[in-house]
Amino acid sequence: MENKPHQCLTLDMSRYSKLDTAQAGHLRHFHNLASQIDGEWRHMGTQEPGQEWLDAYRYQISSMAYGAGVAHYHRLPALRNVFKPLIRRLIHKMLRREVWGYWFNTSLAGNRTNPDRKVLRTPWADPIVRENIMYSGHLLLMTSLYAMLFDDNEFEQPDSLVFHWNPLFFGLGAETFRYDNRTLQAAILAEMEKNGWIGVCSMRYNDVRDGTNTSETVLEKYKKAWAEKKMVAPNGLYVDWWFVEQDKTKSSTQIGYTAWANAFMNTWNSDVVKSLYDKQSLGFITVIDGQVRLHDPVVAGIYRDLMDDADKISPHNAAILAQAQRMAKSVAPIKFPYSQPTFGYVIQWLSEMGRTVELQGLLDFADAKLRPTWENGGLYYPRNDARVDDSGEWAHMDRFSGNAGIGYARLNVSDGQKKMWDRPWTRDFLAVEPWIDNLDLSQGVDYLRGLWDSGEKALIATMKSWNGDEVTVEPIARNLEQGTWVVYVNDEPVKCDAVGQPGSLSVTVTVGAEEVDVVFRRT
Repeated sequence: MENKPHQCLTLDMSRYSKLDTAQAGHLRHFHNLASQIDGEWRHMGTQEPGQEWLDAYRYQISSMAYGAGVAHYHRLPALRNVFKPLIRRLIHKMLRREVWGYWFNTSLAGNRTNPDRKVLRTPWADPIVRENIMYSGHLLLMTSLYAMLFDDNEFEQPDSLVFHWNPLFFGLGAETFRYDNRTLQAAILAEMEKNGWIGVCSMRYNDVRDGTNTSETVLEKYKKAWAEKKMVAPNGLYVDWWFVEQDKTKSSTQIGYTAWANAFMNTWNSDVVKSLYDKQSLGFITVIDGQVRLHDPVVAGIYRDLMDDADKISPHNAAILAQAQRMAKSVAPIKFPYSQPTFGYVIQWLSEMGRTVELQGLLDFADAKLRPTWENGGLYYPRNDARVDDSGEWAHMDRFSGNAGIGYARLNVSDGQKKMWDRPWTRDFLAVEPWIDNLDLSQGVDYLRGLWDSGEKALIATMKSWNGDEVTVEPIARNLEQGTWVVYVNDEPVKCDAVGQPGSLSVTVTVGAEEVDVVFRRT
């Protein structure tokens, strides 16, 4: 039986945080890029033409998935069907040959990765079976994240991750490589063991689903290997490179790799990561007269050297910075032709560390100086290959940072990855937690709230169309406990119904330029 109640909603909606315009814009940009027809890579072109460098498709795609993941887990946990299609499309993009086909050439190897090499290796196309952890590791985390967030075993099924190697005019015929999430993990574990446990790992979510303890076993060996190889250099930065054949490391003079590692290593090594922040950020990030700035590695290196010779002065010193900038003008430019996606790495790191002053300062700088651009409701920062501007301030914007890194940082929360590591969603949790179905970014609607308040017995969504057009949607509340439920639209009751166990309830609403609040509440 359905009837219309008369009492207005007695719930203070301001208690519930919502996405701001920029956060919603980043999510829509993720959606816009993921929704492109296969083979189109608009706004994703990279510095290095062979997909070998750090702004390659695979890094953009995976970080968009991680950004969507933290947004769902921390900010919009009731909107499963908004995020599930988005992350699934990103996984689909990750399986495109344009993303992983670089490996055939890269597997030839060379003297950059092995200075003693005189002869190239016989190449192989399979992007999973050996090495290539910077593709396979991301694919593992993406598919494990998908299973954890949505309790969906699609990528745990045999042959659910298929790679078709079928170039037209070379080779002796097409090859197909078949994996699933668990065989992918097994391949990575085999490579980690082969290389003495120096590498990356993302097995925690699978442990929770399988009732295993693989991640703890791996981390014990991983930490030991890190200590033995001295992966933390005397300057506090993580080493840039480990030469496998020579068993030697290369020290770092840039913050990029360290920042990227910290953004995710905070999950299982938080005390160490946080203890190193001041030493690692010195010179690269300054907060002077209320201005937060990220500095070119040449300037930062000189700044760090000058601080070594200084006695008991603030690590954020205007005079030292000015001296470093003057001295940097006489230093020859960096010869390596491609820039690291440093801005994106650093801002992801700051978001995970909860460094709100530095994070907001760099976001403000990006909005003021790095040409924020809106397209079809999506927000991104366009590419600029210049390292600094005429005044010496940061100017570089790569596709990783502009498409994914900044968006990730805005959508993340302090200790965001760590909280997901410590308390991943389980099958039992998702089986009973109320959520809202039948909403999707493809409807032209931005979703600003989406949560379940167990104390108030209220399931809440806030939405608006991205372009002001009127759109009709029908949110469906699922996993509602048995009882009488009232549906409110903008505080007004529009529907009252008895729900069975487990039950669902829907309402049709028109969404336009103004925000619309929809609340399902048990009486």
